[in-house]
Amino acid sequence: MHTPTLIIGGGLSGLSLAYALERAGHSYTLVEARGRLGGRIKSLTFEGANFDLGPSWVWPSQTRVAALASALDLDLFAQWSAGAQLFEQASGEVVEGQGFMSMAGSLRIAGGSSALTDALATQLNPQSVMLDCAVTAIDDSPAARLSDGKTITADRIVICIPPRLAADLCFTPALPDNVVAALNAIPTWMGAHAKFVAVYPTPFWRKKGLSGDASSRRGPLAEIHDASPEDGSVGALFGFVGLPADIRAQAGDAVHTAAIAQLVNLFGPQASTPIAATLMDWSQAPFTATPADTTPPAGHPPYLMPELLARVWDDKLIFAVTEMAPDNGGLIEGALAAAEAAAQKITR
Repeated sequence: MHTPTLIIGGGLSGLSLAYALERAGHSYTLVEARGRLGGRIKSLTFEGANFDLGPSWVWPSQTRVAALASALDLDLFAQWSAGAQLFEQASGEVVEGQGFMSMAGSLRIAGGSSALTDALATQLNPQSVMLDCAVTAIDDSPAARLSDGKTITADRIVICIPPRLAADLCFTPALPDNVVAALNAIPTWMGAHAKFVAVYPTPFWRKKGLSGDASSRRGPLAEIHDASPEDGSVGALFGFVGLPADIRAQAGDAVHTAAIAQLVNLFGPQASTPIAATLMDWSQAPFTATPADTTPPAGHPPYLMPELLARVWDDKLIFAVTEMAPDNGGLIEGALAAAEAAAQKITR
């Protein structure tokens, strides 16, 4: 099989690149190792509503995501932030009116971030998308070998998976050691993170004058926010798990149980009986994170395209992923920026 452009990875970067090529009349094939599209964009779906298990927020200054949402008839709405914040001390005492984790001013995508990737997928030719197809090796002809032993040749290959996963592929000829080191040095955004989401019949905390924002020195959730849909038809809270990845792996279901107990301590007994709840541990997702990602970076890394990776095999091999974006690296906007830069290389 031959394709002009082979896109490896069906997350937001890969999907938005395929969408740009589709609109430009440029043939491509997109292969995704998972049985679904979206990558790190994933939702808990309950009674028709989506609750983000991956990235949630965009910001008013991010023009690419705003333009894409408009083109796909998706709305953006303001993150709920009205009401008091809570702070949970190490002792378990809850203090109202304190805290430092409000996301006031940020925006969310109506229907969840997966509404964006789902809408992009509907714009693609189904014959150009292959699921459950993991790439294991790449050569400079260029060609990619799949886990089932099949080979796809191409004029160019675009890698839209996290850099550390790309470093684990078998390249022929082998990439120089400094190039592999550059890939391995880029932390996978969200690779060390876990999110817990609990869904309730209503956003009951709002009637108590609470925003849903909380921070904690006790845990297991270090940072909590309102994750309800815009119309408040159901309520949802989500939290970032503060426990290290290795501790989470050992704790198993105990994290889920402790998270519910913590929400009860913060928001009251109504939090004890969610109608749906799930823990998404990205460090355990094999097509997202590597063992190196179990230790989170200190703050938001200065994601940019390393000079060593800007031009590989005379642009027969292109990297396009949010960790290598020209701006807004690690964010939804960054994924779109990376895809935009790759599309310009291909279609110019």
